[in-house]
Amino acid sequence: MNPRVLLLDEVNAGLNSGEIDSALDLIRRISAQGVTILIIEHLMKVVFSLSHRILVLHHGALISQGTPDAVARDQRVIEAYLGSRFAERHGRTGHG
Repeated sequence: MNPRVLLLDEVNAGLNSGEIDSALDLIRRISAQGVTILIIEHLMKVVFSLSHRILVLHHGALISQGTPDAVARDQRVIEAYLGSRFAERHGRTGHG
């Protein structure tokens, strides 16, 4: 059918590690064919291994966007998903 966009919502939920690796390979092959992929996912292994650009929502609001490295360093993401104590212990400050 030659789609241009593929929307994936938590497609790795409930999969074991081997199955996730197989799914990642399939997603990469689809992407290599020129298909844009929008993926909603909570597994950071999946998000960071596939993404060129990440948007992070917290309680329905956009709190960060950018490259995986920039998003991983964003104080708002650390606090929303890892807790402020984690951020304080690891000296993360600023917004990216």
